[in-house]
Amino acid sequence: MTDRKKRVCPVEEAGGLEAWYRKWLQNPWKILRPYIEEGMTVLDFGCGPGYFTVPMAAMAGPDGIVIAADLQEGMLGKVNRKIQGTSLEKRIRLHQCKSGQIGLKDQVDFALAFYVIHELPDQSSFFRELSVILKKGCRALVIEPSFHVTRKEFGLTIDAAGEAGLKPEKGPGLLFSRSVLLKKV
Repeated sequence: MTDRKKRVCPVEEAGGLEAWYRKWLQNPWKILRPYIEEGMTVLDFGCGPGYFTVPMAAMAGPDGIVIAADLQEGMLGKVNRKIQGTSLEKRIRLHQCKSGQIGLKDQVDFALAFYVIHELPDQSSFFRELSVILKKGCRALVIEPSFHVTRKEFGLTIDAAGEAGLKPEKGPGLLFSRSVLLKKV
């Protein structure tokens, strides 16, 4: 992979992550509704400005928790401004990761990693850590951009997840994307 593929999306470019047309291509409700139930604890890894975080909190309901995790304090600040003063403030926990680490002790029922795995310095380490925090029988959804990640590279990502004890299943079909659903066995 090239260095461009490992580049973390800068906070200054976060506006593009919430463009009006994105809901047509990557509608959070259509993508995530089959996997998130009320009362779940869910992880939005690489949450950016919270494009998926807020809908995930609505899906998890008043008894659910969303852990919005990002490497950049600026991205978490964007999520915080979005939820400040709303009922979601109590249901969304902000968590700043360290480079290449999730850094959580919480167990989660579902995790999303959308367009972020290709940015990680060590995917194997990430999947080992994800396997520890994902509850047995629960799933994680990994979606990568097909314009950055080749089929072969995505195969290596799936292999790394498998080596960490996460069984690959068919993910949803999305334009310009590669996806895999991972189940902790």
